[in-house]
Amino acid sequence: MVAMQLVMGVFVICISMASLHRFYTTNSFLPGSLVDDPAQCARFHTVDDGGYERFDLRALADRVDDVLVQLAELQDKLEATALKVGKKSKKHRRSHHHQQQDDNMTMIEFRRFLEDEVIHPLYSAHIALRLIRIPRPSSDDDAATTTTSVDPLVNFFGAEETRKYVTAKGTREGRAGVYGTNRTYGAIGHACVLMRAELDAYMGYDVGARCPDDWDLAQRLMLGGCDPLPRRRCLAPASKLFTRPKPINASLWTLPDDGNVRWDRYHCRGYGCLSARNPRRGYDRCVGCFDMDREKRRWTTRPTNKTVVVTEFRIDDVLAVKPGEVRVGLDVSVTTGSFAARMRERGVTILSTALNVGAPFAETIALRGLLPLYATLSQRLPLFDNTMDLVHTAGFFDGWVDLQLLDFVLFDWDRVLRPGGLLWVDRFACERKDLDDYMYMFLQFRYKKHRWVVSFKSKDEVYLSALLEKPPRS
Repeated sequence: MVAMQLVMGVFVICISMASLHRFYTTNSFLPGSLVDDPAQCARFHTVDDGGYERFDLRALADRVDDVLVQLAELQDKLEATALKVGKKSKKHRRSHHHQQQDDNMTMIEFRRFLEDEVIHPLYSAHIALRLIRIPRPSSDDDAATTTTSVDPLVNFFGAEETRKYVTAKGTREGRAGVYGTNRTYGAIGHACVLMRAELDAYMGYDVGARCPDDWDLAQRLMLGGCDPLPRRRCLAPASKLFTRPKPINASLWTLPDDGNVRWDRYHCRGYGCLSARNPRRGYDRCVGCFDMDREKRRWTTRPTNKTVVVTEFRIDDVLAVKPGEVRVGLDVSVTTGSFAARMRERGVTILSTALNVGAPFAETIALRGLLPLYATLSQRLPLFDNTMDLVHTAGFFDGWVDLQLLDFVLFDWDRVLRPGGLLWVDRFACERKDLDDYMYMFLQFRYKKHRWVVSFKSKDEVYLSALLEKPPRS
């Protein structure tokens, strides 16, 4: 076993040194004409006059430094391990044979050592080298006919991964892509420019390694308008105690296991803390939605509260308006998925929007066997026109939302609703003085009214519930 470790260590070190030698031998990356022609070779080291305006030398230098650091660390670990094994071997020769067997590394330990300390660092360095793209020099004729343009924001951000993401990616060998496009840009929200420091922190990771546990930073960026976020090339961490989810029939109305959620960014550390009776539960727009007994009664039975009776519609009454026509829909609410669970029992598939504001809403919806859509108000819905049979909203907007923002959102809902689709406004709350403004926002689309109810929530606040049908507009 000791001999195998030494052989593997020497083998890896040789490969690393050979890779470094090949990397520094720039001629291996360049066509043979560059080696023979000093003028052509000089063009490689410039960023002007030769068509290299869009080549990021800073990113190249950063990536080379990262690879050198990774290989140096790997070499140090292997040398230290080999030295440790050598010391143990001398000690073992003076000791009894059975004691030597106890001190030797087991196959499981050896495999773990290779995976964690050798294979993974080598893979990261390998990926890092493959990501380097040296531009090929074009001929004078090509340079004269090709117009170059500087990619927007390519050198604005500090993190190399962000610069790589926003740089245009051309098609392979100049082939025309979909609809004739020959390059693709990674889209980011324009507020990312204002949140550059946060975005650089979010994109500062090792390619191919595990992502930092920073989902809260990602959500803070999204809520701040840096949405959509750039994609990342790292492996998202999961809970260390993750267990198999419950079967679908059992999971619909049962809270998931605490071990399936990463609780390190919440005030609570388990579902028991997220009770409506806990005054410090960490969220306030979804009171009682983690109480499955309470949630199971919603939209199916008549509420006892007289104010709620007229404003909370039953699901069966809503589906009776379009019998057999409601099959797929969207729930834009602060929810743990109870509305989608109730609709699933009736054969309707609901996509639930979810943000983890104070509690793990997205994970809870998924662990109940339902579909969470992790999206904010700042982005267009990733749904095609005229596809949804139903859009349901409850407790999401209320009276805090800006009227112009609400206008954009409502037009997007109208876009995804099919002709004859239903918009279910479920107990929209606002101040009494603002009711006329919000009523106009919903009525401007000239939907057919199946239900329209306004009731008092308090002396100065009201509830608005409505069931509206989109006209054909053919």
